[in-house]
Amino acid sequence: MHHQSSLRTRLIRGLGAATATVTLASGLTACGGDAGADGPASDVVTIGGVSNGAAQQAELSVPVVESLRGRLPASVRERGELVIGVGALPAGFPPLAYVGTDQQTLTGAEPDLGRLVAATLGLKPVVKNSTWENLFVGVDSSKVDVAFSNVTVTEERKKKYEFASYRKDNLGFEVLKDSTWNFGGDFRNLAGRNVAVAKGTNQEKILLEWQTKAKAEGKDFEIKYFPDSNSTALALSGKKIDVNFGPNPSIAYHITQTAGTSTPTRNAGSYSGAGETLQGLIAATAKKDSGLAEPVAAAIDHLIETGQYGKLLAAWNLSDEAVAKSEVNPPGLPLTNS
Repeated sequence: MHHQSSLRTRLIRGLGAATATVTLASGLTACGGDAGADGPASDVVTIGGVSNGAAQQAELSVPVVESLRGRLPASVRERGELVIGVGALPAGFPPLAYVGTDQQTLTGAEPDLGRLVAATLGLKPVVKNSTWENLFVGVDSSKVDVAFSNVTVTEERKKKYEFASYRKDNLGFEVLKDSTWNFGGDFRNLAGRNVAVAKGTNQEKILLEWQTKAKAEGKDFEIKYFPDSNSTALALSGKKIDVNFGPNPSIAYHITQTAGTSTPTRNAGSYSGAGETLQGLIAATAKKDSGLAEPVAAAIDHLIETGQYGKLLAAWNLSDEAVAKSEVNPPGLPLTNS
């Protein structure tokens, strides 16, 4: 459990912090966390709906692929629904999953991908929102078919779940748009800079390791801590820091929010959340031996081939997290990596 909770801590502290300025979720718990069905199975899926400017809304044509539908477990195919789990209660984590401006629709890159997969498989999407802990309870008890909720593949989780990967688990570097700095894949480029990071996170661990290596080479950089994402953003806009290092999705979201201001920001590079030896992956998560990971992976591959997957990521400003194909149960964070 420690392993999962530490990953969750990383997500909450990184992404959860980004929601401090979003008050859209206030009405969410009133509906018991179940956003309900999106209407019947449909060939047209709306992505980026009611997103409060975080996404470009688009209507995507997603015809059913009967050969893929035929690979579903019979029970799911006959039920005609795909119950999609998202663990975004209480406050959501834009741009991945949060309650939209209509105060009821669960929007974000995660439920949108779930809806595209359901359409491809000829299933009606039923999106259920819960807390992170209850998301896994839902999968364990078969009340949820598959979670699309920024779940990182780990070897520990493979003992209970099967996975279909769909996004790179990346950390990002945010700088002011007029800054000339770029990460360039080398921590040495941080030398002489002031870098903000959230305490107790995976990205802090990586940054501290880099600092030790830099000092050994006679270089150094300053690590700065702030109580929340708002104060970090103020420090960046006020040039008190040069770089903010955090989860790529929360940085991608913040970039959309600064676009119309006097201090717009940009992404200056990315780094695997699993460290230099492994590309971390985010994956659709189903109960082990449910038979769902394989058809879901095939549906994602189909969406990649038709270009709809690329359109989804572009709409949510997450193109830099694209994968070339969906892998079933790819290598995950090792048991020793906490």
